[in-house]
Amino acid sequence: MKPQVLIADDHQLVLEGLKKLIETECDIVGSVSNGRDLVTAAKQLNPDIVLLDLAMPLLNGIEAARQIKADNPGVKLIFLTMQTNRDYVREAFEVGASGYVAKMEAASDLLSAIRDVQAGRFALSPSLSERLLGHQMEPHQNPTRLFSALTPRQREVLQLVAEGKSAKQIAEMLYISVKTVEFHKKHLMDELRVQNSAELVRYAVEQGWVHS
Repeated sequence: MKPQVLIADDHQLVLEGLKKLIETECDIVGSVSNGRDLVTAAKQLNPDIVLLDLAMPLLNGIEAARQIKADNPGVKLIFLTMQTNRDYVREAFEVGASGYVAKMEAASDLLSAIRDVQAGRFALSPSLSERLLGHQMEPHQNPTRLFSALTPRQREVLQLVAEGKSAKQIAEMLYISVKTVEFHKKHLMDELRVQNSAELVRYAVEQGWVHS
């Protein structure tokens, strides 16, 4: 049977291209353009596989993945992203991803990755595996995990601050008090050793949590 696949990307042209690329081997059950809609759609549609980007509006891919896996541990996640450094790859697998494909390699690597994760294996674009590990990744072994200094809530606050949301707006979106938002912002500044909101925004952009 074809795997049921949910796709998330904030660029419509990319979404359409991905659909055409995988439609012969997959049943595409839905597509969304931001992280929060992805979490909702994953609950409603219960797909076998989710294809998602790292940088998405409202909720980044790492946090969306964390919430999706908490709700449905059996779903397979494949990150399809322009972000190719070691930390991103490790953190993606840390939150439960089964695959990580570089967007520029999607035409050659994506269907193979879908087949691998559907069969219970791990997948990493061969070019990334060679560059980051020095060899082809063993598909039956999960890549090394990366410890993250920021909590999931702190990452949520960081992204929303970087997207220009006010403390009141963030409080309403996350169902917390404005005081709690300010507490998280102060902790983020201390943890990341930055002095103000502008530097928080710069950090979030540099780390790929939001688009510049």
